[in-house]
Amino acid sequence: MARIVVDPVSRIEGHLRIEANLEGGKLTDAWSSGTMFRGIEMILKGRDPREAWIWAQRICGVCTMVHAIASVRAVEDALKIDVPENAKLVRNLIAGAQMVQDHVVHFYHLHALDWVDVAAALRADPARTSSLAQSISNCEKSSATYFKGVQSRVKAVVDSGQLSLFASGYWGHPAYTLPPEVNLMAVAHYLEALAWQKDFIRIHAVLGGKNPHPQSFLVGGMSTAMDPNEPAAVITPERIIFMRDLVRGALKFVNDYYIPDVLAIAPLYKDWFTRGEGLGNFLAYGDYSSSGDQNDPKTFLFPRGIVMGRDLSQVFPVDPHKITESVAHSWYEYSSGGNLDETGGKHPAIGETFPKYSGPKAPFDHLDVDAKYSWLKAPRYDGKPMEVGPLARMVVGYASGKKEIKDSIDGVLKALNAPPTVLFSTLGRIAARALESQLMARQLEGWVNQLDDNLAHGKTAIFNPVRWDPASWPNSASGVGFHEAPRGALGHWVEIEGKAIKNYQAVVPTTWNAGPRDSKGQRGAYEAALLDTPVADPNRPLEILRTIHSFDPCIACAVHVIDAQGREYTIPRIP
Repeated sequence: MARIVVDPVSRIEGHLRIEANLEGGKLTDAWSSGTMFRGIEMILKGRDPREAWIWAQRICGVCTMVHAIASVRAVEDALKIDVPENAKLVRNLIAGAQMVQDHVVHFYHLHALDWVDVAAALRADPARTSSLAQSISNCEKSSATYFKGVQSRVKAVVDSGQLSLFASGYWGHPAYTLPPEVNLMAVAHYLEALAWQKDFIRIHAVLGGKNPHPQSFLVGGMSTAMDPNEPAAVITPERIIFMRDLVRGALKFVNDYYIPDVLAIAPLYKDWFTRGEGLGNFLAYGDYSSSGDQNDPKTFLFPRGIVMGRDLSQVFPVDPHKITESVAHSWYEYSSGGNLDETGGKHPAIGETFPKYSGPKAPFDHLDVDAKYSWLKAPRYDGKPMEVGPLARMVVGYASGKKEIKDSIDGVLKALNAPPTVLFSTLGRIAARALESQLMARQLEGWVNQLDDNLAHGKTAIFNPVRWDPASWPNSASGVGFHEAPRGALGHWVEIEGKAIKNYQAVVPTTWNAGPRDSKGQRGAYEAALLDTPVADPNRPLEILRTIHSFDPCIACAVHVIDAQGREYTIPRIP
């Protein structure tokens, strides 16, 4: 039996180590270790709750604003603040645009190179590539001349010996099986996606002032003023037109590039429809209400619910009180006392972040997997490990009978001539992310139109000042804010006492997926998904990367910067 170590796992945010046992050409066990510690929860203690979102969104700069949304929702929940409709729409637009851009970037720039051999694109016939591209989409850039130009650009990079974007790949690996023409098409679209995403995310500059980390959030709404007669306002008729053009362009890109590419590549890797299944338990908080109560699941674009054991016949309700985090195999400790569940976990409302490292002393030492081996905690729902993310949202939506989701998935299953069970796989995650991008891209224009209609009818309220004055707050309060981030179910819990934050905990999507075992020995989603994966070359474990990347890891989110000496700081609160 051989031990494979992948450290660091590249093309992700943060530092992740995977150790796995290889026997008989397949992985028989695996361990996921977050090797970086941060400490945002510790930094937030003692601060004004109204500024929590500013710090919380610095947890990560990839999914950028998702922690801002979850944070303001947590404080609004604690202080019982209702948010105006325009604020909900603007938040939806910022988050929805982030989801589409993030999924496109993940597919083309972080994950496609696990399936696409860049070097093989040099052997392609541009004319045949052109015929292929024209047969699967209405993409405007599909001539033989265009693909010949892309091929020449790639050849110039290879001949220079400075591979830049394409360095450190396992080119020529036997697990790459795409025809050269498909490789060339995918490389061309990789470059197109680079240009498109940079242009599209300007919607964040309009609504948030900047990207990453938009600066327009407020507890109680948004700071993006609306006025049809004031050019200095953020949301004006001219900006509505600009945003509408951007979201229409996003839908066109997803329809002309993203979806066709997934449908072209997936059938050529059919083995991966039965690999990477993992836990089979799926959790989605649900999100994106267009009207009414933003916390009412009946209004959500993505339904709330739980699917257990791959059983699509039943969707269970989500009870937030059943969420806990175990540190049995994590480099933390909990204070003595009760309030622990059967896995040794605590509910986030009373959660603690007390780091206590006991791992390897040297970078090349193996993990002591029988003890503590990760900076990630191990979230559990009712004592069970769960998978979250686009696949979880699509599975819950499909099992819930949500028409838009069911029709979309059934259409792809028909195109692939495959049963719903293929969803529970590495390729299933890829397909779910693409379909989710299409659903969201379709929805974005509706929210722009709602803003436009409100602006035209003088409905410009976007901030609710009630309880902005701390004198109106109760002495103690607690709240939770949920959000469906690109990578999955995100929750922030806040406890407020004496007008300041007493405790703060964030349970993020990658913690759910990449977390280690709990005290019962239950694997996390990454660890379970790697079991039985065949590995052709232990020195180039491409197959491990395929499944891990299908989750789109964000370890920076999961391991929550603290001073190297562990010093604490007292920072004045906002008056």
